Amino acid sequence: MKVYSKKEIFAQLEAMQAPRDKMVLMHSSLRTVGSVEGGAKGLLDILVEYFTGEGGLFCVPAHTWHNLDKEITLDMSSSDNCLGYFSTVAAEDPRGYRTESPTHSMVIFGDHSKAEALARGELLADTPTSPLTCYGKLYEEDGFVFLVGVAHNRNTYLHTVDEMLEIPNRMEKKSMTVAIRRKDGQVVKRSLRLFYTDYTEDISDRFIKYEIPFRYHRCGRDGFLGNAPTQLLSARKMKAVVEMIYKNSLTDPLKTENPIEAKYFINQGEKE
Repeated sequence: MKVYSKKEIFAQLEAMQAPRDKMVLMHSSLRTVGSVEGGAKGLLDILVEYFTGEGGLFCVPAHTWHNLDKEITLDMSSSDNCLGYFSTVAAEDPRGYRTESPTHSMVIFGDHSKAEALARGELLADTPTSPLTCYGKLYEEDGFVFLVGVAHNRNTYLHTVDEMLEIPNRMEKKSMTVAIRRKDGQVVKRSLRLFYTDYTEDISDRFIKYEIPFRYHRCGRDGFLGNAPTQLLSARKMKAVVEMIYKNSLTDPLKTENPIEAKYFINQGEKE
């Protein structure tokens, strides 16, 4: 069985021209990556070293929306999350700075002072991936989303794009109260409006429709991480493409399951 070394993983990242001085959020399926020296912890060490090597920030989601029916939605002293083993390893790593988003927390590796500054808007937001949160900071920082063995239905940043563009029918009108327990035991409560669309159970399943428009406009680069196929996508370019589609179609591009028509994402004057 093939076991990938640090040198080989670095070579794959370099082949993608993956930045080392930007904010990068990785959504991944560890199973698709295959075996790496040192296991999940070894892979985390390699990725942290690479992506923070020139001042960048490496972010791993550690969502806890599965706790919405519990008294505490996010316990900062726990590695509990609903995304799997790699997120657990990241949440347990003392090098990481975990954000206080009650449902969509992420663990940020790199300069702690910068990570803390980026995360200050978390408790001011009333939605899980508000532009005030670190998901919005991906856009401000000209960052990237790194999809590893997963598709755009796992691209949480696209919820942020919806809010930036004020696309209607995306959020609950009523809010609920959720609680965060900090490491010192203090419990912080906040109001939160959750994702909601009246024509489908989970709008993120339809984010896959953006794949072709994103590729057409060269929003990202393909590659591999271990055995896993990857896409490294610009947060700003993805937002620009969704905005183009929304403005050109004059309607919600995700309202149906049909593919997005090319006329909505090909610039005026271009040929299909």
